[in-house]
Amino acid sequence: MKIAFPAEKFDGLESPVHNHFGSANFFVIVDTETETCEKVLNQDLDHQHGKCQPLKALGGRPVDAVVVGGIGGSAFGKLSSKGVTIYKASEGTVRQNLEKLQAGSLKEFQSLDICGGHGDACDHH
Repeated sequence: MKIAFPAEKFDGLESPVHNHFGSANFFVIVDTETETCEKVLNQDLDHQHGKCQPLKALGGRPVDAVVVGGIGGSAFGKLSSKGVTIYKASEGTVRQNLEKLQAGSLKEFQSLDICGGHGDACDHH
């Protein structure tokens, strides 16, 4: 399984998970089968609000899941339509969130969790 974690600072599995998908500087993509992680620069960082292209952001790399604190409706819909499961991250590192995901303790994003705008409608900011 390949899982993408948005991050601002790269420190492998110790990278803190960023609180919003589209504004992360890069993604840490963890392959749970090979136990490796890869740093991928956000190829869509300068998108207009609401116009996120999540597959472009991930540099075209296929992933099975995304673990993030917050995500907008456009990115959520585009990822979901490609079969990508989105999980709500808890505060902490990629490693901590990966362990929680593997233990089944991270919840899947629901439509009520989606950001309506930066700040006002989002509790993760």
